[in-house]
Amino acid sequence: MEQEILYGVVTAVVYQNPENGYAVLRFRTQEGETVTVVGTIPMTAAGERLAVTGRWTAHASYGRQFEAELLERYLPESRDEILSYLSSRAIKGVGERTAQRIVAAFGEKSLEVLENEPDRLAQVPGISASKAREISENFRRQVGMRRLIEFLAQYHLPAALALRLYRAYGEVAVDAVQEEPYMLLQPYYGASFGQVDQFALAMGFEADDPQRVEAGVLFELTYNLSGGHVFIPREKLIDATARLLGLPGDTVAAAITSLTETDRLAVDTVAGLTACYLPELHEAEVYLARRFQEMAANPPAPPEKLAQYLAELQEESAVTYADKQLEAIRAAAENRVILVTGGPGTGKTTTMAGILALFDKLKLKTMLAAPTGRAAKRLSECTGREASTIHRLLESQFDAESGAMCFFHNEEAPLKADALVVDETSMVDLPLMQSLLLALTPRCRLVLVGDPDQLPSVGPGNVFSDLIRSGIVPTVRLTEIFRQARESLIVMNAHAINQGQLPELTSRSRDFFFLKRRTAETVTETIQDLCARRLPQNMGIAPGDIQVLSPTRKGECGTRNLNKLLQAVLNPPGPGKREKSYGDFSFREGDRVMQIRNNYDILWKKRDGTGQGVGIFNGDVGQILTVDHAEEQVTVAFDDRVAQYDFAMLSELEPAYAMTVHKSQGSEYRAVILTAWQGSPYLLTRSVLYTAVTRAKELLIAVGDENVITAMTCNDRQTRRYSGLKLRLQGKVSP
Repeated sequence: MEQEILYGVVTAVVYQNPENGYAVLRFRTQEGETVTVVGTIPMTAAGERLAVTGRWTAHASYGRQFEAELLERYLPESRDEILSYLSSRAIKGVGERTAQRIVAAFGEKSLEVLENEPDRLAQVPGISASKAREISENFRRQVGMRRLIEFLAQYHLPAALALRLYRAYGEVAVDAVQEEPYMLLQPYYGASFGQVDQFALAMGFEADDPQRVEAGVLFELTYNLSGGHVFIPREKLIDATARLLGLPGDTVAAAITSLTETDRLAVDTVAGLTACYLPELHEAEVYLARRFQEMAANPPAPPEKLAQYLAELQEESAVTYADKQLEAIRAAAENRVILVTGGPGTGKTTTMAGILALFDKLKLKTMLAAPTGRAAKRLSECTGREASTIHRLLESQFDAESGAMCFFHNEEAPLKADALVVDETSMVDLPLMQSLLLALTPRCRLVLVGDPDQLPSVGPGNVFSDLIRSGIVPTVRLTEIFRQARESLIVMNAHAINQGQLPELTSRSRDFFFLKRRTAETVTETIQDLCARRLPQNMGIAPGDIQVLSPTRKGECGTRNLNKLLQAVLNPPGPGKREKSYGDFSFREGDRVMQIRNNYDILWKKRDGTGQGVGIFNGDVGQILTVDHAEEQVTVAFDDRVAQYDFAMLSELEPAYAMTVHKSQGSEYRAVILTAWQGSPYLLTRSVLYTAVTRAKELLIAVGDENVITAMTCNDRQTRRYSGLKLRLQGKVSP
């Protein structure tokens, strides 16, 4: 639908969310038609005059609506409009009776008096001098917000941005953003570089203005973190920023110097490169190197009865540990920090159980953690002990002053633990590992368990791999595949793939199958049939225990298309089943969904009513319980926790019938269905295939073209991540 502009007056506010500004309005156009307008329209009241730019949409339950994208506000002009506006309680301290008295006294000049002559308000019966000042201040606050929205609308910036700006700067928000437009690049505001740059240039900023160039440098540096880099070489940063801004490299180089001199950028020398860091990442890398060096160099006193304890462990558990498993258990007793690595079937879980039992004998209070909720749940199931996510262990919280996430547990309030065991450590990025170490006392032992051949962390760094390759931290590699595991083709194929050998695709095993398909359409049709009919009926595997994985989001066999197709067969529309369209997907009651970014301040409650907390994190998977159009909310259950999402927050969720292999890291599923279809060689790699196969617990079915499986096995492409951690650990970078 094409954009239109509606001019008119708000006749009623049906719904308004004060947190995100989402509103449902009844709106009388200047042609006299009354319509429904929805969108981010903060601080709106009946009687307001608006010019709304947007598009007509058709809602499944509520019919034709006008979805607002931009708006301009005008103060009410007529006596009736002013009375309606003041009576709506839009201004704190003004109710219906007070509004009537104000309009009776000042008529069409009422709003002018509120803004500029508050003392005259005290002439109105029932309004004291202090009350008059309060009303005037509240009105000016409303006017400030209105002017801010109008100002941003001139530059086609969304109203949602105005809400965040006003929260941060109040009445001086317009002045602040005019003076420093590039501050809108802070994550809190959610604006793109293109939006902000166009805005600044339109306001008259020169192309080579230092603020613009410095913002471009910091943007490029931050943007590259999405590729897992910790730093960017100076020359590469200069080239990328020069292309972004259309400026010569010398201008960018001068900005880098200025940023360095003002401590907004850190520069170091790593492997002969001039490395440019965000200061917080440079600090994290330096801290990790120093702390791991200290932990490795200061082991605890070895237990006197270690040999006796090891013998008792095997007797009590009726387990005969392999040599490498015993080596790992012994190393955990003799070192402050150790790494335990190994692929599927090599006994990592048994080894962890042995380490935990030994720590019990040593009277150590031990905590368990993993990067994701699913990984923590699996760790708890495998060990029979309580495990939590790292964020929950450290008690993440939102710092209102800085507008950033922080943790309760740190150097000042460390964890009350004598030992910590972390599983799936390959997923832990540099900043999170720093937060974890900051929360450990100097005497706390640390056991990091993981598989370095899986995909690295989504965030900056390759911490687990760097620790292993540094040779500084004691490392035990579990390599023996145990007899029971050797009977699984999932395990054997995973190891074959990891060694660059083609997996066995023709065997009639019970846990690994390949279904050849020649078109993308037949691939998706087969996957739908497997999920909805064949696996539930023939193998007793419920759809909720099946996870479809794809290396890519795009294309016919990508997760975006697969999620729509799978929703159609696994959770079709039905009588009384409510849904909410958002973007190109309709979120429906019963849908499986996934949180795609960390939300540190969303409130959740235990399903059994025994407690509550805050924080739903990237990768958490849940199910939609209700879609409430009256409250404009979606309720989602994440295992034993329930959280409510305003409709405007649905950008934080995406359907999870199918997910990318990257998103599946740290999880294990009873059955995995993997698409094997053409795509980018950057995504069709050996590590992606290995990670996908190792997600399956009982059954792996690959569907598609065997040539893609071959190509992935042979493609050992590993995108280089710029990181100085390994060299710092080895003492090859000056502290």
